Amino acid sequence: QVRLVESGGGLVQTGGSLRLSCAASGSTFGINAIGWYRQAPGKQRELVAVISSGETIYADSVKGRFTISRDNAKNTVYLQMSSLKPEDTAVYVCNARQRGLNYWGQGTQVTVSS
Repeated sequence: QVRLVESGGGLVQTGGSLRLSCAASGSTFGINAIGWYRQAPGKQRELVAVISSGETIYADSVKGRFTISRDNAKNTVYLQMSSLKPEDTAVYVCNARQRGLNYWGQGTQVTVSS
């Protein structure tokens, strides 16, 4: 089992920055993909950014503004978010895939005020 705990969400003005962290614990060996999804009120959950088998994938809506990175020594993945827009407001949820199973964190709220 993999446990994911997110932190770093909050309220920020348009154009501001935030850094989210997701700490993985438990049986982390063999995680082949880890990243971030988000869900805004009334909308489906969508991929934001993921590191999968060494490849980094971003949603078109965040390319050039968000950067995902991973610290293997700390079992932590980060999402640096810059030039934030009101449409980035959502609950951001960390996801890890291991041996065909998906693990999810509890989520952290990001609110961007206009």
